[in-house]
Formats: sequence, structure tokens, C-alpha cells
Amino acid sequence: MSEPATLEFICDDTSEDKVIFPPGDILSDEPPLESDLHRDQIDLLIRLLKSWWRERQDFYASGNLTIYYSPNQKKSEYFRGPDFFVVLGTEKKDRKSWVVWQEDGKYPNVIVEILSNSTAAVDKGFKKQVYQDTFRTPDYFWFNPVTMEFQGFHLVDGKYQEIQPTTDGRLWSQQLELYLGVYEGKLRLFTTENQLILSSEELAQQESLRAQQAEERAQQAEQEIARLRELLRLQGINPENI
Repeated sequence: MSEPATLEFICDDTSEDKVIFPPGDILSDEPPLESDLHRDQIDLLIRLLKSWWRERQDFYASGNLTIYYSPNQKKSEYFRGPDFFVVLGTEKKDRKSWVVWQEDGKYPNVIVEILSNSTAAVDKGFKKQVYQDTFRTPDYFWFNPVTMEFQGFHLVDGKYQEIQPTTDGRLWSQQLELYLGVYEGKLRLFTTENQLILSSEELAQQESLRAQQAEERAQQAEQEIARLRELLRLQGINPENI
């Protein structure tokens, strides 16, 4: 998705039109996502992590939401909108945007950018530099849902170092204590045992399938018992006497 440029407003008391800074509770004003693939991928990552950490109350996970980080505490300058990000050690609640100076100076611990033709250069260049030097975000990943390009970096001594993939092509997130990897064309989360973390919909489907399989096994058992009873009757044996 495209990103708003960094803006600076200068107030000139002599001008007729004075700048009015937006209120402190301004809604996130991110541009439209580039495609359904991008929107679905962001939504999937958010739902997966929230489901996996459903008992935790000390994190915030969101996507396509503006992060305001002006040292002058102005929402009119210095803001970025990561596609997916996670902040640890904070209150789990809904927010209209992430305002660093209103959140005890906390920046994201993990950021994932979903690449597109129009954003790849910025995500790999300028944004990576900002996340490294200003945000100091420990884990940064990018993923292209079209080409399947997937890469990750971990902050070491203030500089990003590339995370080496496992034999399955998965990348370890020290902050999430989970693996990220591509599965069926989607960027997914995996446990330390490399088990795929299922969404709530997938869990429901899994339970439904198990119930269906159990019912089918019960029906097969009943049919087998009925067949054996019939065989006994053909041999002149009353099954009830056995």
C-alpha cells in the first residue's frame, strides 16, 4: 500500500490561513490497500495472533493503522502506517491510532510489511531505515503475496541482520517466540514445534470434521454389528442368546 509522506507544517501568525493541528484522538488515516490479497493477509495475521494469545492482556496487534512518533508530539508530522505490527508490554484494547508519546514511548516490537509493486522500494529502503534507526523495532519482516518473496531481520547492536531461514524456509521471531512462514500462499504463524497455528475458523472446521468422522465411525460400527447379527441368524443362532 502507498504511504503518506512525512509532513511538516509551519505556523505563520501573519498569514490569513493558520494551521489547525488535528485533535489528539484523530482516527488513523491510512490509504486504501492495494488488493484483496493485501487486506486478507493483514487480517489473517491479526486474527491468528489474537487467537493464539487470547489469554494474554499485555499486547496490542493491529494493521494498516497510523503510528505517530513526532518528537514535538504533533500528529501533523512524522507518521508511518505499517501493514501489521505488534507492541508488547502494553494494554490490550482498541485504539484509533498508535501515538507513541501517549503510549509510554513504546514502538512496535514486530513489524510486517506486505510488499507490492508500488511500495516494495520504500518498504525495503526508507521504511527499513526508519524501523531500524528510529523505531528500533527488534523484528522486521516483509512478504510479497504475489511473488512469495519473504525476508526478515533482527536488530543486533542497532543494525538489522538478516534472519536465516530454517530448512522449511521459516523465519524465527524472537519477539513473538513464533516462526513465520509461507503456507498455501499465505504468511502464517507456527509454534516452536513447527505446528501451524490455526485460525478460529480453521479450528471450527477441524472440530466439525472430527465430529463428522466420529459419527461416520459410529455408523460403520452399527452397520458391522447388524451384518454380524444377520450372519448368526442365517446359521440358526439367535444373537440375543450370545
